[in-house]
Amino acid sequence: MNNRFLQTTVELGWFNALLYCFARLAAHCGIRLHRYYFVAQRVAATPQRSGWGKAIQVRPLAMLADIPWGYPRPRDVLAERFRQGGHSLAAWRGDELAGFLWYQFGAYREDEVRVRYCLTSPYSAWDYDVFVQPHLRLGPTFCRLWEEAHFRLHARGVRWTCSRISAFNAHSLRAHARLGTVRMGSATFVTIGRYQCMVATLAPYLHVSLGPGTCPQLRFDTDVLERSPVTEVVCHTGKS
Repeated sequence: MNNRFLQTTVELGWFNALLYCFARLAAHCGIRLHRYYFVAQRVAATPQRSGWGKAIQVRPLAMLADIPWGYPRPRDVLAERFRQGGHSLAAWRGDELAGFLWYQFGAYREDEVRVRYCLTSPYSAWDYDVFVQPHLRLGPTFCRLWEEAHFRLHARGVRWTCSRISAFNAHSLRAHARLGTVRMGSATFVTIGRYQCMVATLAPYLHVSLGPGTCPQLRFDTDVLERSPVTEVVCHTGKS
């Protein structure tokens, strides 16, 4: 147990490691705790399809009827994403679904907790739920998905794509760090039954929700990042 905690501390930092342990214990009592970092990544100024991983074909999923059998997300969640205006890209290796990612413009209501993310700049997008089949995570699937996503976003004039990552997912934190993301804030959510409390580094900073009808809104302005150093997207490996 001590060795596991030390390893978690090294990967996440002591504060996140303590919260992660608390979240694991609290789950047995019906309490859910999520902690997120919000990051932005500059869309490549000259997105290119490198040609690596030609066996992986990336195509859009435009409607619920396009979702293949065995897709690892609940149908009601997917229906809500399309209702909100979500776009999805799916990567295929032959007939096998190798992975997928989602993105949308304007605003997005989170799947896991009650919160709405609002993008104030028309030159930004929200990306979420990037998934690669476990046995393909050392291959080109992840890179192929991002290449296609950036190609499509750039064509629409998008300069920044924002996302949230779990502060408890060391693998995802490393992957986003390799992509050169800029951190924009964080938020912690505690949910007990229908009640939810959010503490964030962004306005409104503190929010208590008494039921499904209310949720906080967090706003992200990527225009302020235009003065930051340019970070291009470079996929050195296919790891996700």
